Amino acid sequence: MKIIFIMTLSLLIITLYAYSASSDDLYDGSHSIHQFTMKTLDNDDFAFSQLKGNVLLIVNVASKCGFTEQYRDLQTLYETYGKKGLVVIGIPSNDFGEQEPGSNEEIKSFCTLNYRVTFPMLEKSIVKGENAAPLYQFLTNKRIHPKTGGRITWNFNKFIVDKNGFVVKRFSSFVRPTSKKITQVIDTLLENQLLEDSTSHGTL
Repeated sequence: MKIIFIMTLSLLIITLYAYSASSDDLYDGSHSIHQFTMKTLDNDDFAFSQLKGNVLLIVNVASKCGFTEQYRDLQTLYETYGKKGLVVIGIPSNDFGEQEPGSNEEIKSFCTLNYRVTFPMLEKSIVKGENAAPLYQFLTNKRIHPKTGGRITWNFNKFIVDKNGFVVKRFSSFVRPTSKKITQVIDTLLENQLLEDSTSHGTL
């Protein structure tokens, strides 16, 4: 009886370990965003590891959305906090209502001409479902991020990442980038203070 119990326990441990290993292969065994590399709109490599020590605001964006005007707020935020260590990152996606139909070149032109965007803009990507870019599979994984994970609900969902590359807050499309809810978190992280609560601020 004791032998059967030991064998059963061993099998359970092996199964759990195998599940953990296979599920985390994509994330390189790390919960930091610094493990990822993507392409910019100009097809240059963009390694998140170069942003160690910076606070990040990552946003899935679109050019023909009711929230597109938030580009203006994102640029304002970048100009206000950029020198203090904030990096705003836009990631275009056509996943919601086909509201980002353009090519990378067209998206760059749109952002530059209409909103004078100077913050990093990455390549057009899938942000939901099983074919989502690895970065978004990581961001939405509720096992890794129980408080901020979950599917992307629409364009302009926002993730705030601390200086060590860990996701600490998530905001819905309805929360403007320049709102106090967001700027207070950014101020706190830039001042190297710990957040009192890492609970998500809701989704669409």
